[in-house]
Amino acid sequence: MQPPHTARAFDRDMDELRTQLLTMGGHVETAITEAARALEARDTALAASVVEGDAAIDALEDAINAEVVRIIALRQPAASDLRMVITAMRMAGDLERVGDYAKNLARRVPMLGRDGEVEGANGAIHRLARQVNDLLRAALDAVEREDAEAAAAVLTQDVEIDEMTGALFRQFLTHMMEDPRSITACMHYLFIAKNLERMGDHVTEICEQLIYLQTGERPQARPKGPSTAYLDIPPPDPAS
Repeated sequence: MQPPHTARAFDRDMDELRTQLLTMGGHVETAITEAARALEARDTALAASVVEGDAAIDALEDAINAEVVRIIALRQPAASDLRMVITAMRMAGDLERVGDYAKNLARRVPMLGRDGEVEGANGAIHRLARQVNDLLRAALDAVEREDAEAAAAVLTQDVEIDEMTGALFRQFLTHMMEDPRSITACMHYLFIAKNLERMGDHVTEICEQLIYLQTGERPQARPKGPSTAYLDIPPPDPAS
């Protein structure tokens, strides 16, 4: 058993690690919001800011990883304490990937500015991005409160993101079949929608890690919407 002062020091270390993790999550939330706004407004300056801001997210992940190494070397945690430290590092990795997807979304803003509009696309992508951000915020709240039940509730919400992504894939593929001139722009939107769907997957990974940390058990397989790899796309109307 650790001496009391060592246990208190470990608790302080974990509080600091959690603070860094939540700060990183806040940066990622902002990146998603601003990338979606840049897309909707075709704001290349804001998009460039999102791309540049990804360096801060990467730096926070590096800081968290360095802190994890320091805690392991100095405190030599075992069992559940070690699991707490490793879980924080894994969560940071998931947040970094979400930040990368937001950066990828922002990078497509100048390309879409050249390749034209697709009716209804910007609003639909904005709604999907807002859904992803709401999911991330709920996951971070669960992490802050160390609330496994709240994390489990987040897992069930990801299916809405899968369903929205599937609907967007159908919409954009139908556009391409009906108007070949929209193919380039629609391809960008397809990649953006898939990136947002992958963000949701990483958010659920964070929740699954929290559940395992709090309960010691892996959550059961979460519900998933239809895969975009197996969509039934109706043929174009020959009368159109």
